[in-house]
Amino acid sequence: MTDFLLELRCEEIPARMQLKASEDLARLFTEELAKSGLKPESIDSFVTPRRLALIARNLPLETAAVSEEHKGPRTSAPAQALEGFLRKTGLTQDQLEDRDGVWFAVINKPGRATAQVLAEAVPTVIRAFPWPKSMRWGKASQTTESLRWVRPLQGIVAILGEELVDIEIEGIKSGYATLGHRFHHPGEITIGGAHDYAEKLRACHVIASHRERQSIIEAKAAEAAAAHGYTVIEDKGLVAENAGLTEWPVPLLGDFDPAFLEVPPEVIQLTLRINQKYFVLRDASGKLAPAFICTANIEAKDGGAAIVAGNRKVLAARLSDARFFWEQDRKTKLEDHAKKLERITFHEKLGTVADKVERVAKLARWLVEEGIVGTSAPAKAGAQDGGTQPDPGLLPSQEHKAELAKLAEQAARLAKADLVTEMVGEFPELQGIMGGYYARAEELPDAVADAIRDHYKPVGQGDDVPTAPVTVAVSLADKLDTIVSFFAIDEKPTGSKDPFALRRAALGVISLLLDNRLRTKLAMPLSKAIEAVETIEFVEALSATTEQFKGAPFAFSNMLQPVVLDFFADRLKVQQKEAGVRHDLIDAVFALGGEDDLVRLLARVKALQSFVATEDGTNLLAGYKRAANILKKEGVESPSAPAKAGAQGEAAQPSAELLPSQEHEPLTYTPEPAEAALIAALDAAEPRAAAAVAAEDFEGAMAALATLRAPIDAFFETVTVNDADQDKRSARLALLSRVRDAVHTVADFSKITG
Repeated sequence: MTDFLLELRCEEIPARMQLKASEDLARLFTEELAKSGLKPESIDSFVTPRRLALIARNLPLETAAVSEEHKGPRTSAPAQALEGFLRKTGLTQDQLEDRDGVWFAVINKPGRATAQVLAEAVPTVIRAFPWPKSMRWGKASQTTESLRWVRPLQGIVAILGEELVDIEIEGIKSGYATLGHRFHHPGEITIGGAHDYAEKLRACHVIASHRERQSIIEAKAAEAAAAHGYTVIEDKGLVAENAGLTEWPVPLLGDFDPAFLEVPPEVIQLTLRINQKYFVLRDASGKLAPAFICTANIEAKDGGAAIVAGNRKVLAARLSDARFFWEQDRKTKLEDHAKKLERITFHEKLGTVADKVERVAKLARWLVEEGIVGTSAPAKAGAQDGGTQPDPGLLPSQEHKAELAKLAEQAARLAKADLVTEMVGEFPELQGIMGGYYARAEELPDAVADAIRDHYKPVGQGDDVPTAPVTVAVSLADKLDTIVSFFAIDEKPTGSKDPFALRRAALGVISLLLDNRLRTKLAMPLSKAIEAVETIEFVEALSATTEQFKGAPFAFSNMLQPVVLDFFADRLKVQQKEAGVRHDLIDAVFALGGEDDLVRLLARVKALQSFVATEDGTNLLAGYKRAANILKKEGVESPSAPAKAGAQGEAAQPSAELLPSQEHEPLTYTPEPAEAALIAALDAAEPRAAAAVAAEDFEGAMAALATLRAPIDAFFETVTVNDADQDKRSARLALLSRVRDAVHTVADFSKITG
């Protein structure tokens, strides 16, 4: 057993591609060896800006002999079938075996030298390598058949044990030589094998391990910062990027003019991080420090003084630009910036950004005026979680509501204004954030500035969810308009594609509603958003050309709203699955219809999840399903369920005498004890469950339903439902229908699995 070293050396590999390339090399190499029956005990991967490498541990010197068996055609098959099988296997007919009238080919492959397998595998891996972007070079690049690599491939090291594996691809031959650090050791290094690869590179100022370079950068950057009383703002992505830019990382601390700190800190952080790849520092008070850490790729004789001076000079120019943008943008009011949005297309079918702003402003104001946003207040004592209405005495006054509505509209009209500023043009990541700063500079109300700053939130899992009423109104309006607009022009997410981030917007809406406990049927704001979208010229034309809908004039909202609600239902399942909520229980509540108050819906779902996990819940579910199956077999549908189609397509209705009466008619016979007990239990449980649901006390509703568990069990044990007596049969089916309907006051149990 011995180790194999492979190094592929080239010009600088982009930092963002290195770790994935290292993984791909190990994967492709392992897959290619497996085709010959070789499996290394383990693989160590290395990557630097100028090389990809791996060490395959404990490979045998020869592959094992293998026997392959291939099933062929029947012996009675046409001659053409046999000829094709012989061509495929490379055998003659006398070499085949006849097994019960079927030809079999047994091909014995002798073992091969591992070096020979590697010599064939490595070029295959190189040619199949999945670089995100690659190039051809030199004279060979005149043909599309030439080798493609991320940057021109310059050398190959391939050593099995201490023996060279002869490999040649596009004129590049394998050898024992590689190169050290570009400045510290520009000459060749002779590698003896896998055993001395990493250490020989280290001696020549190349740290082959990407992970080790990251550790060095983190440790030395923290050490340099601490020496000046600073701390490094954690940034794992930047650490990895700097490790991908250096083979011998040397973190160095520099400073900049504290006067630049008058620029918003986010601008300075982005200038340092995005433009310069510098680490950002905080001082002892937690504020941004007038200092940075850059990562050099060389041990400078002067301790890095010249490197720091050069970086300081470049950074000063960058920060001067940022300060200029900051000063220039503030010379124009946000209101005037917003007028320029008329020149920016939001989408060719949806008009300009100014058009979107108009829709969002009206919707944000409406959300406040309707009391959907801005009316949250502590619930009355004794109320159940997720269920109550706020105490009317604590609701905001009409004057306060009018003020909130005015602020929400103002914030919405200015929220996108910073898109046309110089600063956001330079740093698109700062949209919204810069608008907030400019609003404060104009001394606009804090609520408006905060809403402009945070109206994009939440932008992803774990992001802060706004709670200020004005911000919530603008954020909700913006996201709802985006979703409805793109659904209106049939730009819905498909599969893994979601170019307009509508899934993320829907999750944002759900988080805003749930975290702020906003009590509204989602259909209400959706309808308002759809009304605004219907005025868009393209959508108006689409609606006008649509055929009549079920005999009535077509209404665009009739088609769009259910589709968008279904989309939200799917997103809610995704979000709640991560929180441990079962999707079938969400389906069970949605199936009732009309339940799109997400706060109430989830309260109902969580109470249901707790209930079905209990013994009472499990047994009641089993009893319900037994009752439902009997009713289904007898054609007794739930009042809200559609009738089944008959054999010829006509609507089939159950016979009238089997339908349960809305009024529980007196029985014409003496019920059996278990039957009477179930009737009594239902008489008690039905009003209790209905009252609890009306009060949004879903735990109480479950408790009421739990009392049915024992009577249902006893009923099925002792009572014959399909009695020969028609009156008894009809009454007992009606009783089971009452059981089903009582359970359906909470959820459609037929949707629950298990």
